Amino acid sequence: MTRFIIRRSFTALLSLVVVTMLIFGISRFYGDPMALYVPAEGYGLSVEEQAKVRARLHLDKPFPVQYAYWLGNLLSGDLGTDLEDRQPLGPKLQKRILPTLMLAGLAWVIGGGIGIPLGVLSAIKRGSIWDFLGRGFAVLGHSVPQFWVGMVGILVFSVWLGLLPSGTMGIYGTSWRNFVLPVAVLGWSPMAAYLRLTRSAMLEILDSEYVTFARAKGVRPIAVIWKHSFRNALIPPLTLSGLQLAVLITGSVAVETVFAWPGIGRWAVQAVWTNNFNVLALVTLVFSAGFAVMSFLVDILYGVVDPRIRYE
Repeated sequence: MTRFIIRRSFTALLSLVVVTMLIFGISRFYGDPMALYVPAEGYGLSVEEQAKVRARLHLDKPFPVQYAYWLGNLLSGDLGTDLEDRQPLGPKLQKRILPTLMLAGLAWVIGGGIGIPLGVLSAIKRGSIWDFLGRGFAVLGHSVPQFWVGMVGILVFSVWLGLLPSGTMGIYGTSWRNFVLPVAVLGWSPMAAYLRLTRSAMLEILDSEYVTFARAKGVRPIAVIWKHSFRNALIPPLTLSGLQLAVLITGSVAVETVFAWPGIGRWAVQAVWTNNFNVLALVTLVFSAGFAVMSFLVDILYGVVDPRIRYE
């Protein structure tokens, strides 16, 4: 197990290094890097002034040396500056990442808390109206675009009925009502994923020989479902949960844009419109690090949840 953790940690670290090389390479191979930084320095620079800027940004050095400087600054906590106002990106990231984590965390909890029981119900009521409704709910959750659901939700619950705000976090305070629409829209997709995966796992377990044997011995149906079937069927949803949280964090871009949520997803969209490369690079690094960490934790979770798995 220790060797596996070390090997998996090295793989995750290597993937992050490759991501940093790709991000840095795009900024250098797309064209003259000065085109990314000139808007922050001002137009009409003389040749001498451009040379000073290139020296300050280490653009006059070979590519590997430039990457070493950039990576060193990143590891030391220097996340760069915003190309719009020349302010450090670190404090801005701290303000942006908390709303995204709150939104994704609530959607993750609600998605699993509702999707897993619905998957169990759909499995034990196979072929009934409950199974049909559950599968239909899952199909819609996977196929309907989140931005469309969000706009319809705002139109119905905010504009027509006036029951809920449109989701935007307040400047001077946020009520739980602000979270209802964006969390419901963002949580529908993981809810559908948990439902389908739990249903499939439960159906496989319910048709297994040891469950049939337990029923033949006269074990109570509730014990067959929750003790013998559900505990074994829970392994796939648990291993999905880690990656699902990473997907929610990175997939919150559309939801944050529709509901004007001040998170890193909406920040990235705004950076695209303003050609703010530093913000895009930082958001990409955060998303990549999130996926790498969650993938590592999911691999460890396999061995913890299922004792039959052994890492050689």
